Amino acid sequence: MSLVNEFTALFPGNITLSDIVDVLATSVLIYYVLLLIRGTRAVQILTGVLVLVALLGLAYVMHLYMLFTILEFLVLGAAVTIPIVFQPEIRRALEQLGRGGLLHIGEERAEWTRPEDRGIATIARAAFLLSRNKLGGLIVLEQQSGLKEFVETGTPLDAALSAELLLAIFMPRSPLHDGAVIVREDRVEAAACFLPLAEQSLAERRIGTRHRAAIGLTEQTDAVIVVISEESGAISIAREGKLSRPVEEEQRLVKMLLAVTRPPREQRGFNNDLVSHLRARIAPQHPEESAHADHPKELRT
Repeated sequence: MSLVNEFTALFPGNITLSDIVDVLATSVLIYYVLLLIRGTRAVQILTGVLVLVALLGLAYVMHLYMLFTILEFLVLGAAVTIPIVFQPEIRRALEQLGRGGLLHIGEERAEWTRPEDRGIATIARAAFLLSRNKLGGLIVLEQQSGLKEFVETGTPLDAALSAELLLAIFMPRSPLHDGAVIVREDRVEAAACFLPLAEQSLAERRIGTRHRAAIGLTEQTDAVIVVISEESGAISIAREGKLSRPVEEEQRLVKMLLAVTRPPREQRGFNNDLVSHLRARIAPQHPEESAHADHPKELRT
């Protein structure tokens, strides 16, 4: 406590340890809020609200009472509409908080080093078969966030995952080809599912509805989506509201999916505690593990 007392003695006034903790906690909260809204339309909306608040303060200082009254009503109206306008960001924040995503304490290392599983290899093989035949596809891999509300928009299947089934679903004359396939563990839960379109402004990149739907769902959940373009046959991965560069090799697609998805339930370890997470961060990384760790960076482009 003597160090704390010496530190607080450097500042004038009655600054206590609780004040320092309060400032640090508020700073961390602001940091995570900015991290959450980065790259979304919420940044421009928040900037507009701050400009209104600044004008309100300026009008008060300069005694412009009529302008102050008008701006006061505008700021109050903006405060009321903020929960409505920021609904996607608030929903995503609560989901990330519920699964521990904001603090990044979880199974990241276990995912990067886990062995190949049959389901991932099946999805990669089906994706390249669709690509060679210029057939579009949208394959959703469920993670921690439940996708029941999206499963209910399609046709329930609850079928064993296989490349042949995915090919049959996305055939042009198939009644289920228009929509997404949702995969949970090694089961195809549903087909012809409707996904929300992207909330982000994507003016710099011309993409189709299929890619916008993939980005839209990954903005709201932690799902990983494999997108096959019908026009070019390009295969991309959507994750955390971002779209990867096209993947040109099947084995590379397998490695990337292994790097960003959770293992099947029977293969998961109980390493969600803070001690295991810190041990994984401190332990030296082997060369073969660092090769796997490089793959998620490709999804942030």
